[in-house]
Formats: sequence, C-alpha cells, structure tokens
Amino acid sequence: MIRLDKFICDHTAHTRSTVKKALRGGTVSVNAVPVRDGAFKIDPARDAVTVGGERIVYQPFVYLMMNKPQGVVSATRDGREKTVLDLLDDRFSHRALFPAGRLDKDTTGFVLLTDDGAFAHRILSPKNHIPKTYLAETDKPITENTVRAFKAGAVLEDGTVCLKASLSILSERLGKVVICEGMYHQIKRMFLSCGLTVTALTRIRMGALDLDKALAPGAYRELTPDEVALISRQEPPENSKKIHTF
Repeated sequence: MIRLDKFICDHTAHTRSTVKKALRGGTVSVNAVPVRDGAFKIDPARDAVTVGGERIVYQPFVYLMMNKPQGVVSATRDGREKTVLDLLDDRFSHRALFPAGRLDKDTTGFVLLTDDGAFAHRILSPKNHIPKTYLAETDKPITENTVRAFKAGAVLEDGTVCLKASLSILSERLGKVVICEGMYHQIKRMFLSCGLTVTALTRIRMGALDLDKALAPGAYRELTPDEVALISRQEPPENSKKIHTF
C-alpha cells in the first residue's frame, strides 16, 4: 500500500503542490470515487487512480535504451558536463533513473537507464556473466596475438587479470569485443596492454539485446518486457571463467 499523493508524484510530472491543489479541487479519484486526502492508501496494482479524468498507469520500474553520443557522461548529475539524464524529456523527470553501467565520456552506444536497482545489480555483477559487446577501433592493426591475450585474460598495467574475453577481428583496425565485467576504462586498458590504443569505442549489445539501429545519437526509447528479459536472462558464456595468477 502507498499514499495516494506519493503515488501521483512518483508516476506523473506533478509536484507535491500541484497534487495538493488537485486533491483540494476534487479532481483526483480512486476507483471512480473522488478522494481529497493525500494520505489515503491505495494498492497501485489494483486501484484505478485518475487525475482530471486521466488514469495514471502504474509502472513499478522504467527501462530505457539510449544511444549515448560522445561528450556526454554516464552519471546522474555533473557540475560541469552534460549527463545522460539531461537528454531525457520531462516524462521521466519524476523517476530516479540512473545508468546501469557507465560508458566513458568519449565512448558511444548502448546505455541502459533504469530505476530498478536489483535488476541493475544483476546485469552488472561479474559473477552473473552478462556479456557486453563493443566495437573498438585501434591505432594499429589488431593481430592474433591480441586475440589470444584477450582469450587468456588480459593483464592490465597494474597487474589486474581480467576475465577471459572474446575478440573478433572485423578488419585490420576494427575488432568486436565481448566482456563480462566492467572495470574502469577496461577495454582501452586491455588493448593498451597489447600495445594498441583505442581511437573509438561503441557498445552495441548488452546481454542478448542489440542497440536499436533506429536510435540516433542521444535518442532513447523504453524497452519491452521481452527486451528486458533478453538482458537479464542471458546464459553465461563458456569463456567467462576467471584466470588466476600465482
């Protein structure tokens, strides 16, 4: 059960003051019965709430796919840079959305925005082996030695050993990388450990869900339940076992 005024604020662009005004004006109804008390308790899954004759759709969580452009940071707020949340319209201003997995400022592609903390933890935890797929451009040709290094578990400059990763050579300086963890600047550091510098990086897939090619940079859309399942129910890849050093 939840307070009526909180439910309206959480699921619309109404503020506390506009909700109070609507309640006083008698334009809020629960199951077709006018209610003026904001503390009135409702069951969002069962009760029909309307404001000004318009029914409020109960949506426990929001899941958005965004095609992040360059120059935007994957954060909820930043005092100097534009964030992914700054690209959203007012429909989502009342939701406590956050990026589930960050991309660097100069990295583009698939960013998932949600207010479902448990879901975000599930897809980001390395132990759940949810793969993330990237296209990486490099300053020098990608060789089979780099492919083997990624498959064995790249050793970063600080001695950290990555989980096994998949690297496919698409062209001389373009590779497709699949990883199941998300350390700071990980892919760039993996290539750097092999003597290559990443010049462009794009995330194109999370779990089994591809970035919608119809989304222009900065555009986004809500995911369907089936699409959410494609991310969260992905089977662990065979090459995601941890490599240990002694």
